[in-house]
Amino acid sequence: MTVVENDDTPIYIKLRGYLAAMIIEGRYAECGQLPSVRAFAAKHDVNPLTIAKAYQCLQDEGYVVVKRGIGMFVAEGATERLRINERRIFLEHVWPRMSKHIERLGISLDELIPHE
Repeated sequence: MTVVENDDTPIYIKLRGYLAAMIIEGRYAECGQLPSVRAFAAKHDVNPLTIAKAYQCLQDEGYVVVKRGIGMFVAEGATERLRINERRIFLEHVWPRMSKHIERLGISLDELIPHE
């Protein structure tokens, strides 16, 4: 999930969301190689096992593929499939909570949408 997480969400799920966002944004291109588990862990100061678990989630979902002896790569078509899935999650799970919170706070549409 790339959408807003609550604080009790496991770190590997948050990392999975971060990686998914980077794929959607094109920072990791389709068929492009992801950083190694160790390199990603060192850069983000996270346990390599946690990174491996996040990568495994993306692999299980079919968004990344392993090339033995080479590394992990973004699967072909992953960007659009991730975008569709993340939109569904946002619209079904995040937006309803967010909408209720906005209503509870009395925030108007004019306050949410900048007018230039």
